[in-house]
Amino acid sequence: QVQLVESGGGLVQPGGSLRLSCAASGRSSGMVVMAWYRRAPGKQRELVAVITSGGYTDYADSVKGRFTISGDNAKNTVYLEMNSLKPEDTAVYYCKVSSPQNPAGYWGQGTQVTVSS
Repeated sequence: QVQLVESGGGLVQPGGSLRLSCAASGRSSGMVVMAWYRRAPGKQRELVAVITSGGYTDYADSVKGRFTISGDNAKNTVYLEMNSLKPEDTAVYYCKVSSPQNPAGYWGQGTQVTVSS
């Protein structure tokens, strides 16, 4: 089992920044894909950013150039740096870790991000 705990969400004004953290514990060593998803009110969950243990990253078009995903293997933590936030970024953000052997992976409990003036 793997446990994920997200933190760093909150209320921020448009144009502001936040950094989300996702700390993994348990049997996380084999989880080679780490990702952030979000679910906005009334919308389906969408992939925001992904990073692999090899350093490959990819982003949703809507966040490219504004968000940066990174990982700290020593701390078993993945981060999402969010800049130039817009009201449409408002959502619950979820961390997920997975592997080719376990594509369903594990999810965190989510952290609320609200962008509003």
